[in-house]
Amino acid sequence: MSLFKLMDFSVQKESKSNNLIDIIIPGVFDFSIYPFSITSIEGGVVFIGKNKTGKYLFVLLNKNSTNPLWNKLDGEELALSKDYNSLNVKKCELTHKNALVIKETFDFAKPKLIGLQNSFGMGDRIGLANPGHIRALKGYQFKPILAQQSIRELTRTQRTADEVMDAAIWAVLQEGYKDGFGSDADHLKSTADIDLMMKAGYTMYTFDPSEYVINEADTVSENELDKIIRTLIWEKLGSKFEDLFSNYADKTVNISKNYSLKPTAIELKRALVKYGNAIAHIKNLYEYIKTTYPTSPFEVEVSVDETESVTTPFEHFFIASELKRLKVEFMSLAPRFVGAFEKGIDYKGDINIFRQEYMKHLAIIKYFGTYKISLHSGSDKFAVYAIVGSFHDAFTHVKTAGTSYLEAIKVVAISEPDLFREILDFGRGLYETEKISYHVSAVLANVKPAKEYSNKELVELFDTNDARQVLHVTFGKVLTEKKADGSYLFKNKILDCLKQNEELHYKLLEKHFIKHLEPFKQ
Repeated sequence: MSLFKLMDFSVQKESKSNNLIDIIIPGVFDFSIYPFSITSIEGGVVFIGKNKTGKYLFVLLNKNSTNPLWNKLDGEELALSKDYNSLNVKKCELTHKNALVIKETFDFAKPKLIGLQNSFGMGDRIGLANPGHIRALKGYQFKPILAQQSIRELTRTQRTADEVMDAAIWAVLQEGYKDGFGSDADHLKSTADIDLMMKAGYTMYTFDPSEYVINEADTVSENELDKIIRTLIWEKLGSKFEDLFSNYADKTVNISKNYSLKPTAIELKRALVKYGNAIAHIKNLYEYIKTTYPTSPFEVEVSVDETESVTTPFEHFFIASELKRLKVEFMSLAPRFVGAFEKGIDYKGDINIFRQEYMKHLAIIKYFGTYKISLHSGSDKFAVYAIVGSFHDAFTHVKTAGTSYLEAIKVVAISEPDLFREILDFGRGLYETEKISYHVSAVLANVKPAKEYSNKELVELFDTNDARQVLHVTFGKVLTEKKADGSYLFKNKILDCLKQNEELHYKLLEKHFIKHLEPFKQ
């Protein structure tokens, strides 16, 4: 295959898939390239190629081109034979500095504000999954959130916000994806969290006020509610209880033709106690972004899903109404829905009750008409997707993360079963301590020692809830644990396995996410 052919995009035009194509010039250039990555620049093209040593960005220019990209990118100029003396070729590492240059050069490599569109959060805890995510999206009306990581996940994986963003930039270039992607600074709790993610260029900010939510509001006496109400952060709420009482208690709000709200005084008090300080905290975070980063584009998601107490329809209405009164603009809201949204497995609970409650939440979304509903812990919630996807008159955001990690580890189980056995036993030993900060219910006794499974049975474990959750919550230790000599126990072996079995990894991700997306297809 000729380098000249790259210049007129004929390789890309002839390619029906992004499977690697060999480009070989003996003694000079011996790489496979991703045809969809070929991107035009003045005087030439850039593309991503791969060989046994890794992936690289290549710049291919006419000899007389003065394109500034050549000098901006750090790399090695390749010496070509006289047959190619009209071309210059530069090989560049996929570094953070070079990712920033690509981001500055190509608009499609910059994260965008997604707004009121259907969107799908595709957390990538390892940094190699986004090409598979992109391939799954074809034919589905969802905008991807490719750079998505919570502060907790950054801490547990020991990755940086820049590394997560860089992985998304290289993925969209590799896959030739030019339809726009979002970036989610997930589950932020403080202004320091905002600073960290804003510096890395994130555009979506998910506020997590769970530490300010008072779950006991559902059960304490009215007398106790009255005591707590006096201690709320009223200066940030910009109101008085008497005003709120006048606005909400026993007032009928016609949400739709068939649904209305008429909260009692006690319902108002419970909502106020449960979420009052959380609303004040959200306002504080929002004002911080507005005043500290006045020229930076951003959009906000409000998340109250990581709490023990279910968000009632009135509480949803109350949160949205109060945030709007306080002039907090938000693009999506994640309530704590009825039932169990456990990590890595399908919905647990009465699906008919979920449907009834979801329809009420959806009616409230449509009543306000300025934000979309968000499903957190959205991985593998296929029973829920069947319901949510059946409604097409409002927008939805689905947030996943752990399920992509499980597909990566599944590649290990298929390709290197002995390595997976080590990971499984390591996870079994850590599960009881690592599960503390997660909503899971796996019974460790249901996951046997790895030596008791055949190779086939190891792969079949990914169809069982207990094994999925054991593997899910121990990802941090699996990816960061080191030996006495300072080398990683598993991380580099997992990365090597995924790189050597790249197409298998992408195919598993594509199949798995199509299963997630298909229920939403109109």
